[in-house]
Amino acid sequence: MFGTDSSADRRVTVGRAFILLAIVAAFIAAAIGAKAAYAALRPVDASVISLLKARLPKTKVSKVDCAVVDGLCEVTAGNNLFYVDRSGRYLVIGRVYDMETRQDLTATRLLEINPDTLIGGSAKANNAADSGEPPIAKAVGAGTHPATPSRISLDGLPKDGAIVWGNQSGKTVTVFSDFRCGYCRALSNTLRSMNVRVVERPISVLGSRDLANQVYCAKNRETALHQAYAGEPLRNATTCDTSGLDANERFARSHGLNGTPVIVRADGAMIEGYRPKEALASFIAGGRS
Repeated sequence: MFGTDSSADRRVTVGRAFILLAIVAAFIAAAIGAKAAYAALRPVDASVISLLKARLPKTKVSKVDCAVVDGLCEVTAGNNLFYVDRSGRYLVIGRVYDMETRQDLTATRLLEINPDTLIGGSAKANNAADSGEPPIAKAVGAGTHPATPSRISLDGLPKDGAIVWGNQSGKTVTVFSDFRCGYCRALSNTLRSMNVRVVERPISVLGSRDLANQVYCAKNRETALHQAYAGEPLRNATTCDTSGLDANERFARSHGLNGTPVIVRADGAMIEGYRPKEALASFIAGGRS
């Protein structure tokens, strides 16, 4: 009996030991995984994250990428986007534009972060009064839209200067756009999926007049327009009278249209910035933005 009890005790002890080893192994694996995840960060990214935790303790940083722009680190915090230098001392709020590739890097990233609720031609700042921390660039959601659209009269615009595309029998919407604006590209893609007639009037907010000239003078303006937004080279470029584009520029300046896109309904109701398809359809049909 004594030998039997001792054997049973040994089995219980061994079983407990296995359970304990399993628990320890799980903790070790978790620690290794966390360490590996941190180690996967570039040293400079990890360093900036540590600095931001100390200097912006109330900001929950989702990601830091110091390889996007030379000399700057792109910081994502939820739906917010801002930049800091590699020392983590200087915080930069605004848009980064690549003049070589002619791409609005900030607009592109904000669309990636939250493609359904982004608006406007520029990143805006949070109200940071309650947090006591610097404001950061934010993807502004639909909840911040004005309840009622503004109004503008298009009577002063000549027929020239417009690129008309889409469903010619659909409802008409006029868009002031820039071919190097990421929001305009997103809007164009959305409008292509809708049963509407688009009267697009290019204005040069991001130095795109040369590209607008090429699109406007193309044999097939609609094809050229979508090629321009896609970043594709325009084929069979030629020259033509672009005084209509000059009129677009003057109209935009005189009415304070400093950002793109600007969307104008047939009755003159106007909204500024990108809208998701559902909100855009409601606006074009006569609803609020």
